[in-house]
Amino acid sequence: MAKLSRISGICVCAAFLLAASASLTAQQPGFEIPHGPGVRVAALANDDAMPSAPVPIVEQAPAADLKPLPGEFATHRFWDRQNTLLFAAVGGLAAADFCVTHANLASGGQELNPVAGFFSRSTPMLAANFALETGGVIGVSYLFHKTGHHRLERIVSLVNIGGSAAAVAFDYTHR
Repeated sequence: MAKLSRISGICVCAAFLLAASASLTAQQPGFEIPHGPGVRVAALANDDAMPSAPVPIVEQAPAADLKPLPGEFATHRFWDRQNTLLFAAVGGLAAADFCVTHANLASGGQELNPVAGFFSRSTPMLAANFALETGGVIGVSYLFHKTGHHRLERIVSLVNIGGSAAAVAFDYTHR
């Protein structure tokens, strides 16, 4: 029963990440196009060539006119305070998960995660598993940060923190 609940938890996390990644193509632009006296519209070179909407050309538009849309995160540094705390929590919970898993395996327990089962044959491989997990979370968050998906950048860490906390709690209750 415990093996089924852990596998179903992994499937739920994977489904959540896949659903969240589907929203990558449905993102709004991060900034409004300024309008006003400093903006003019370019005319097409040949009006018969291709009918389309006018293309705005910004002339001397001050940077203050570029405002984030409501509900969007403002641009921030990747290693800001919130990400640093989230990554510290990811690393701390990965270390706790390693310690509890290692103790359970040493006392005759069995690894329930099929992916981590390959790594549970030796202590260095188990440590590498949790280090790679932490590095993967930071890498995926950085990818989302660079593509402007700042909410997903934070959600990756939060999902991993929830999964690791559940694994540690499960391991403690089944000692």
